[in-house]
Order: sequence, then C-alpha cells, then structure tokens
Amino acid sequence: MTDQIIGIDIGGTKTAVVLSNAQGNILKKESFATLEPALTIQKIITIISSFSPKENSSIGISCGGPLDSQKGLIQSPPNLPGWDNIPIVNIISNTTKMPAYLMNDANAGALAEWYFGSAKGYQNIVFLTMGTGMGGGLILNGKLYEGTTGDAGEIGHIRMSENGPVGYGKIGSFEGFCSGGGIAQLGKKHGLSLTAKQLAESAIKGDPIAIKIFEESAEYLGKGLAILIDILNPQAIILGSMFVRCQKLFEKKLMETLEKECLPRNLKACKIAPASLLENIGDLAAVAVAIYNQKPKF
Repeated sequence: MTDQIIGIDIGGTKTAVVLSNAQGNILKKESFATLEPALTIQKIITIISSFSPKENSSIGISCGGPLDSQKGLIQSPPNLPGWDNIPIVNIISNTTKMPAYLMNDANAGALAEWYFGSAKGYQNIVFLTMGTGMGGGLILNGKLYEGTTGDAGEIGHIRMSENGPVGYGKIGSFEGFCSGGGIAQLGKKHGLSLTAKQLAESAIKGDPIAIKIFEESAEYLGKGLAILIDILNPQAIILGSMFVRCQKLFEKKLMETLEKECLPRNLKACKIAPASLLENIGDLAAVAVAIYNQKPKF
C-alpha cells in the first residue's frame, strides 16, 4: 500500500482532485468546473504536479458510467457530453508515471463507505446513492461485486411498477420512485412543480401533499430494499444523499413496508443506515478506488 493517494472525482459539473493518505485523511484538495476532456485532464495533471506527491503514490479515478474500468475508458456518460471512449487511465498514468485506476462512482462510493464510513466492519453490504438518480454498489463476502461487464449494482433500473415516474430511462423504475429527480416528478403528478429539496422542506413543515409524496417514495423504497434483502441477505444497506437529509420523512413508511415484504430473519439481520461520509463521499470514493486496486485479489 502506498503512503499517499491521489483521488480524482469527475462529475458532470465539477471535478475534484485530492491528496490523501491511506487512512482517508484528505491532505490537499482542489476543485474546478468540469470542461471538455482534453482541458479537464490537463488541469487534473497540473493539480497533481502541484501536490508534489511521493514517488510511490497511486491514483484512483471515480466517474459516472458507462465506462470500461479494465481498459481505463470513460464511455459517453450522459452527464459528460463529449467524453466518448476517453482513455483517461493511460493518459494520466503515462504522464504522471503513477499507476492509475478507474471505477464507476456508485461502486467507488460503496468502497468508500466500506473503508471509511457506515459500512466499515461489514462483509455484505448494499450501497445506494439516492441522489439526482440512483446508483448502487455491492460488497459481497468481503469483496466488491462488479459482475461480468462491471455493471452489477444498477439497482435503479429495476421496474417497480408499470406506471410511475421515469428514471434510468424506464417508466416506474426504482430510480423513478426513489431519487431526487423521481420525487420531483411525483410532485408534478400532484400539481407541485418543486424540486425534491423543496418538497422535503414542505413535508417537514407539515404540507399533507408533500408528506404523501414522500410516503409513496418510502413505500417503493421499502419494496425495492426488500427484494435486495431477500436475494442478497446483506448485513447492512447504506443509503446516501437524499436519505441522509430526509431520513425522518422516509423511515416510518420504509420500515412498515420492509416488515410487510421481507423474510423476518433476513430483515432482522440487516441494518438500514444513512451514509456517513456526506460531502466527502466523492473525494473518498476516488481514494478508495486506488486502495481497492492495490489490495491483493483472491
């Protein structure tokens, strides 16, 4: 394990570069607006150089998919127009002379919560982002499960209903009912043109329509998690972003639904917990990518 790690978190609007130690302590950080690929990568390389990392440092890159982590390619993510088959790992590794690794942000987030956050110490966990969309990562038997093509954990694509809000390009998907974008769509169905954040604020103030919207979302969240609990039998499900901020709006209906839908033994064994890394999740997700790829795989 190297002493220092460079973490690169590439998002649709912002890119962050951090210098960390192996314990996840951020030593330096610089962020900038994400630009077209060549300019963004050049800026990343300039920042890495300015950090003066130790010679044996390694680099982790977290980015929304689709991507090919084995080949180190970013392959046209919807939030990164123009990023088409960009060989980011080769470019950065060849320029910095450091090993670099790429992973989708949901899997990287699962690793971050496993190494540094709410999932620390568990062997079987499910991580769900619950942000604007819904991403997922799976740690099974103490290993990240990526699947045949690296796309395991795309839980948001599960269809929960033939009708409902659109998420992940599918009507009535898990993402449609249980993401920020989906909750805003539920609001429009009830005549409220508000963001998920605004709906949450209204629900907290006691607005009955907003409360009803979050109860509907919480019920589908319970139904979706029940499927995961009974299939995967995890020790914990870690819920990020919106659940962290709105836990009280979800919790009662969520637990009622889980108790109705789950096998009791499986539910009893599974802890439902909010993610704990909060605003540091993106930085530490990128750091976790490098840590994971340096550990021996059996």
